[in-house]
Amino acid sequence: MEQRSRAFFLNGGAGRMISAIPAFEKYEQESGDKDFVIVCEGGTDVFKGHPTLDARTYDVWHKNLFVEKLKDKDIVSTEPYRVWEYYNQKCSIAQAFDIEINKKGIRPLPKPTLILSKDELLTGRKLISDVKKQIKKSKIVVFQPFGRGIQVVDDSLVDSTSRSIEFKDVKAIIKRLQEKDFGVILMSEFKIDFTDEKFKDEIAMPENVSMRQWAAIIKYCDHFLGCDSLGQHLAHCLDKPATVLF
Repeated sequence: MEQRSRAFFLNGGAGRMISAIPAFEKYEQESGDKDFVIVCEGGTDVFKGHPTLDARTYDVWHKNLFVEKLKDKDIVSTEPYRVWEYYNQKCSIAQAFDIEINKKGIRPLPKPTLILSKDELLTGRKLISDVKKQIKKSKIVVFQPFGRGIQVVDDSLVDSTSRSIEFKDVKAIIKRLQEKDFGVILMSEFKIDFTDEKFKDEIAMPENVSMRQWAAIIKYCDHFLGCDSLGQHLAHCLDKPATVLF
C-alpha cells in the first residue's frame, strides 16, 4: 500500500508555531515525505525566511488549499498538550511536537530556526539604541506581562485564564527593575496609562510592532522577562537570557 504524504495542521499562536519548527525539521530529514505541507491556523509569520519550511507552509485561507494541497494527503491535527510525556512534565512542548509528529520518543532537539530579515533586525537594533539614549540606561529588559487571555473590562486589565501577571505586580516589577538601573520596554498590545505611578524612569511602550519586529527587539535587548507566552519562545530561539514566570 502506497504511503500518502501528510498535511500537518498547527493551531494556537506564534509561540506554538515556533516550538514546532525543530520537529518539522526532523520530519523533513527523516521521514522521506517529500511533499508534506504545514497549515498554520495562527499565521505563517514564524516560518518566513526558513530555508526549507517556508515553501511548505500555508495559511488556512490559501486559495484552493483543499483541492491542490490537502485532498490527496493524510491530514494530521497536532496537539502537543495531549502528549502523555508533556502533560506529565517529562518533556518540553517542542519535544511533544516531535513525539507526535516523528514518533521517536523524547530526544534532544536544536533550538527553533527563526530567520529575521535585515529590515527587521535594523528595526530592533534601532529601537533598543533609541530607548537606551532616551532614558540613559546601558541595559534594557523587554518585559511581557500579559498572556493571550488578557482583555480590557471596564477600563481594567483582566485575564480569566490566569496566564498574565496581576497589574499590581506588573507595577511592582517595573519599579524593582528601575531600582536595579534597568530600562524597561513593555511588550504589550495594550497602551497602558502609567501617569499616576511614580516610576523612576520613563517606560518605553512601542506601538504597531509586528511579531517579527518584537523578535528583533528581543534579540538586541539585554534580558527578557515575561509570562508563559510568545516572548519566552522568541527568547529561547534567539539565545537571549530570560526569566519566565508561570
